[in-house]
Amino acid sequence: MIARIGRAGLMLGTGLLLATSMALAQAPAPSEETPEMFPAGPNRDEAFYACVACHNFKLVAAQAMSREKWGETLDWMVSKHNMPALPAEERGKVLDYLAKVFPTKAPAQQGGWKNPFLN
Repeated sequence: MIARIGRAGLMLGTGLLLATSMALAQAPAPSEETPEMFPAGPNRDEAFYACVACHNFKLVAAQAMSREKWGETLDWMVSKHNMPALPAEERGKVLDYLAKVFPTKAPAQQGGWKNPFLN
């Protein structure tokens, strides 16, 4: 009886593994980000490649910070997440791009952010 349950369990596990493998093989590959997908500007490539070493660039593009806050964020990633510190010249290029292309957004008047589609 135990040998029978063991064999049945093995067959079930093998079947699940095969089904999972087939499903993954049929799933579309995630699209790859490229620097050209983001706003053009000086130092775009430097910023893109400095950021995608750890996460996707869409995460970066969703942020809106001043140059100072971008710099603090880089410092935080170096100190808390072991990001290798960027050489000074490269860091300046990355900050220039991020601050220009993804600057602080002006807050909506009275009451914070407003959904423009609810008007």
